[in-house]
Formats: sequence, C-alpha cells, structure tokens
Amino acid sequence: MGYFLASRCRAIFLMVALAALGNAAIATAVRANDVEGSSDHPLIGRFEGSRIVGYNVSEYDEAAVVEGQFSPLSTDKRTGKGFRILEGRILLIYYSLPAGRSTLQVLRNYERSLRSKGFSILFVCATADGSCFESNRNEGGYYLGQAIGDYLALPRLMTDYVHNWFSQGRYLLARLERPEGAIYASLSLGESARGGVAVVRVVETKEMETDKIVFLTAAQMEKAIDDAGRVALQGIRFGLNSDDIAPQSQPTLDEIAKLFASKPELKLKVVTRAHDGAGAALDLASRRAKNVVAELIATHGIAPERLLHEGADALPSSDDNNAEANANKNQVELVVQ
Repeated sequence: MGYFLASRCRAIFLMVALAALGNAAIATAVRANDVEGSSDHPLIGRFEGSRIVGYNVSEYDEAAVVEGQFSPLSTDKRTGKGFRILEGRILLIYYSLPAGRSTLQVLRNYERSLRSKGFSILFVCATADGSCFESNRNEGGYYLGQAIGDYLALPRLMTDYVHNWFSQGRYLLARLERPEGAIYASLSLGESARGGVAVVRVVETKEMETDKIVFLTAAQMEKAIDDAGRVALQGIRFGLNSDDIAPQSQPTLDEIAKLFASKPELKLKVVTRAHDGAGAALDLASRRAKNVVAELIATHGIAPERLLHEGADALPSSDDNNAEANANKNQVELVVQ
C-alpha cells in the first residue's frame, strides 16, 4: 500500500512538473535580434526560443479572424462562413520558431498558457486532417496562410509573403472576457521546408473614439483649397481591403458636389493613399480614387473633365504606430489640377 501511494505521488508530481514546464515554454521576452521596436503581448507571450521577424500595431482598425471551418475560395476577401470581423486595437506579430519544435508542441503550449490566463478556446484546427476546411479534406496549408489577412498590406514574414510559409498549418482562436472589452487571440502556425512560423494576432476590442472624424462642409473645403490648393478628407471610408465606398461617406460626397456647384471652373484630382507604395496596395488605392470619381459623376452629375483620380503612397510619418498617422493612410485628398 505504501509503495502504491508513493508511486501515485511521484506520478502526480511528474504531471504537475510537466504542466509547469509546458507553461514555462510560453513567456514574454525581449530579444536583441527581434525586429526593432517590437515586443510580445503580455497576455500571449512567445514560445521559448522564438524570434520576432515581423511586427505591426494599429490603435483602431478591423481585422478578420477564423472562428470556424472555411472555404479556400473565401480567403481572398475573408468573409462568409468561418470568418468574423473584429474591431479594436490590433497587434500583429510574426515569430520564427526554433528548429526541431513541431507546430503541435507549440500549439499545445500556447493553448495551456492561454487557458491558465482565463482565455476560452473557441476554435482549433489543423490543415493536415482537414478540420480547418468546410470540405473536411486537406486543402493545403497555403489557404490557412491566406486566411490570416491581406498579405500585400501586411508586413512580409522575413523576405516572403506569409502564406508561403504554410505547407501545413495549425490554428487556434481564443477569447478573454473583460469589462472594458474582450481580447481575441488568433494563433496561426505554419511549417515548411524553411522552418516553422507563428503568426499571432491580438484584437483588443473597445469602443472607438468617435469624435476623431472631422466633417468638412463645402465652404470649409473651398477655403482649404483656396489657401493650400488641396484639402484632406476623413469622411470618405471604404470596406476592409475593398474599393467599395462605405455608406457613411455620402454626406462628404454631397458636400463635394456642392463645392463643384459653387465653383463652376474648379477641376480637382481625387487622391487616395496606400498602406505602402507597391503592388496590390497601390492598385487598391487607385481603384478607390477611381470609384470616388465615378460616384461623383454618376450620382451628382459632375462633368468627367473636371475630375481626375490617383492612388499614391501613404503620407510620411515619423511614428507609424501613431493613431493619427494610421488614420492618414486611409485619407482621401482633393487636389487642384
């Protein structure tokens, strides 16, 4: 009997020790070879031996997370079954995982650590067994990498687009309830011949500061144009990674039409700003500007020869994490031709 009790105690001790060891593998850390200015999220941490190779913060934006099985055909827009759009402060971190560690080991450590901090696990899947996809078949880790977000508008993972690191993948979505707003943590783990990566996206949901959008009347636009030859507008908004003009933009479009009516000789160029100056991001900015021009011509009867459109680089900023700078990246400008 004494031998049995002693053996049972040793087994319990070993289980506790292993659990503690697992939790210890996930911790916040600061590494000299991390991307400059980056840091772990204090509630999420990193897998031991990982290195931050990509980092981006937005004080208030929207992001799509996977909350259930999805179709590979929907990963370009990240809408429909299996996706949820969240709003709030968004932290995106790319980690390079240490060699010799499986994505299953990393997933289990994160899962245990998140549970210990009060998170509820909402969805877990793997591409290899088909549990990520509506078809219940292995459609390929590439599609899980695509589901993370618009790879052309996000930082590259080292020197390549993030989805190219996902030959196979695993995924986890967790939520922590708080009085000030829930925190969602999505973890996408990719493995390929080049190594393993972890993409951590944390969305801290909160109420948006709604007094930040300045609505300009036609008279205010006219004064700015007379003074500086251009006017910046925050009242024209677009869908997530889309050139569709959001309905709340209509009041500002109406004021632009009034501006044209009050100045019959006025000719303007509509300029929208890209997150960066290359590829699909710049193309999206150009299509947004074109759609604004098309809306003004079709709905408000403005003569086409009075309007041009252009997609341009984001406005320069010394602090890319600053909320005002991020707002400027989505800004529309009217510039005198």
